This record gives sequence, structure tokens and C-alpha cells, in this order.
Amino acid sequence: MKKLTVLIAAALAFSAPMAAFAMEHDHGSMKMDHGEHAMDKGDVAHEEVVDGVKATFKVMSMKENMKGMEMPKEMKETHHIMVDFKDAKSGKVLADGQATVKVQGPDKVAQTKELMGMQGGFGADFDLSKKGKYGVMCKFQLKDGKVRSSKFWYTVK
Repeated sequence: MKKLTVLIAAALAFSAPMAAFAMEHDHGSMKMDHGEHAMDKGDVAHEEVVDGVKATFKVMSMKENMKGMEMPKEMKETHHIMVDFKDAKSGKVLADGQATVKVQGPDKVAQTKELMGMQGGFGADFDLSKKGKYGVMCKFQLKDGKVRSSKFWYTVK
């Protein structure tokens, strides 16, 4: 529970550092309402259309995005990976579904996490502390039930 609280705090710090936020409980799952959408921050790391769904990935350094805040000592994660899904034709946000990301580091160590839904997008924190090339693989299943995947390379300098 303590780690979940830290992860939620870090996610909120990314998405709305100066904005008010509210959390509400919605049928057993957390639903977050942010003053500013986190997908509006940072640079796009990868974007592609997979079976009619446009997937936009952002990788954000927690250190850069949490300037002025102290990182919790027990937190090993260094980056936040977010993905936003939209209908490729209409541009409509596709927020209902599940997404899992596996990140394989330059040292061949892999991390796999279920992404948490966050105001139309999905995100989780990962340890990208080693310099080099990371393989990022995402499997996602949206409301239509079709399983899709996307993968790309991300370099930490």
C-alpha cells in the first residue's frame, strides 16, 4: 500500500504539479482527475497506428519533472512511461482497457508492469537508471477486445 501511495504521488506530481487534484473511488478502481493532462508534458518517445488505434508513448524523467520536490528514498524508479490511445480516424480518446509494458534494459534485465489508468491515458514508473538502449514493449486490450502490441527503442543518455 505504501508503494502504491508513492506511485500515485509521483504520477500526480507529473500530471499536475501546480494544479489541484481529486481522487475518487470508482467501483474498486482508482480514477484520477487532473487539472492538467500529463500527456501534454514531455516529448513523444514513440507513436504508431496499430489496427486503427494510434498509440502515443512518452517517457519522462522523474528527476526533471519533480524539480523542487524530494524523491522518496525507497523509490527506485527513475522514469514514468505513459501511453495515450486514440481512434486513428476520429481522434477520439480510447480510455477503457488494459495495458502492460515490459522494459528490457541495456543489461538485459526486464521489468513488466500493468499500467494504471490516468485521465484518458495509462502510465507506470520504471527504473531506467542505466545509460543505454531500452526495449519498450506494450500489449494492450481496449474496449473492442482486440489485443494489440507496440514496441520501440528508447535511449537513456
